[in-house]
Amino acid sequence: MRRSTWAALGGGAVLAVMLGWWLLPAEDAGTVGLEPSTAPATSAARHAAADTGAGAAAAVSTFGSASRQEQLRQARERYERATQVYTSYRDATRYPHDSRPISEHADQTKPFAPVEEFKALRDASGKGVKGIRLRTSQDRVFLSGAESVLVSIEATDDSGRPVPLSITRSQAQTVADTSTPVTLISAEVPFNDDGVAPDISARDGKYTARLTPSTQGFAAYAGTIRILAQISANGETGAYAFDVIYSPNVPATWVGAREVQENGSLNFYLKAQIREPGRYVVSGRVYDANGKPFALLQFNDEVKVGMQEFKLNLFGALIRDKAPAFPLSLVDVDGFLLKENAFPDRAMMARQSGVVITSKRYAVSSFSAAEWSSEERERYLREYGKDMQAALDALNRLQ
Repeated sequence: MRRSTWAALGGGAVLAVMLGWWLLPAEDAGTVGLEPSTAPATSAARHAAADTGAGAAAAVSTFGSASRQEQLRQARERYERATQVYTSYRDATRYPHDSRPISEHADQTKPFAPVEEFKALRDASGKGVKGIRLRTSQDRVFLSGAESVLVSIEATDDSGRPVPLSITRSQAQTVADTSTPVTLISAEVPFNDDGVAPDISARDGKYTARLTPSTQGFAAYAGTIRILAQISANGETGAYAFDVIYSPNVPATWVGAREVQENGSLNFYLKAQIREPGRYVVSGRVYDANGKPFALLQFNDEVKVGMQEFKLNLFGALIRDKAPAFPLSLVDVDGFLLKENAFPDRAMMARQSGVVITSKRYAVSSFSAAEWSSEERERYLREYGKDMQAALDALNRLQ
């Protein structure tokens, strides 16, 4: 269940590598992963640089013994490919990596949606039980401090019709995540279908349970906790396991939020009391006035102890290009302290579910249309521009 939180860093370089890999010919693919400043020139640039004054002779040397028509065709293709690489990278990096259209991250539109599965019931040997399927859900995977996880199980036949089930035993216990032994901690976690909390509807075939590690013996434990349910349905028996990753410490608490239009963009500042310093990763979704998901904003940086603010930048050009209906709402904010070379690799802050803050009404035209700029982006554009010009020069010498 580990996830890398570093994908947002170096996004331009990764994107450049991907574009180069897919768009350059096979003979050039091996050089794409290098930095532009150190990578060998691409094929078009190498051919163009071979002879700057020999005219047609250079073109013949570049393309071997191919006919003039074939030389022109190859030169045009190289120029088109170099142009496509340049424009694709330019357009894909128009906005910064931490302020992106949410359409690029469809899987993060609903971060707090339950994790649901529909699988066959499995017996003690791990073999699927014919004719019995389980529909399960858990409302979170990572939790910290006094947070709890809600899980549920129901059974159906292969056609989706409900099948009566009973849970003969259910228990949570610690799981060793490495070869290092851990102290075994266990606790009963009863499932019920009687309409008493945490169950919602009595006798609907959906059995529900809640685990709160801090009050059920796991308050000093950090790592994986497995809830194992022994199940009986239509005379068949099996089991299902829910895994959660728990950290007993809450590294920071939310205090408030504000929004400011500045430097051509709209910035949301989320105030927090930081108890434990380190690298924090915070994500928030922006919805427009019509309730339409619009953007994903992220913060990923080192934070000191004390009262601090996480800045979530909604980039001006993104607003100008997409023209969302104002006011905008920042919703469903999640954050955690990243712990390098450790497991669990994060300590969660409390979820901020729903609307956290709603902006004022602004005219779209009041935001800057300027593209994002960074040293890395300008360097890549410069190198891809050189490749494009070299390919054009080679083409012009043949025409």
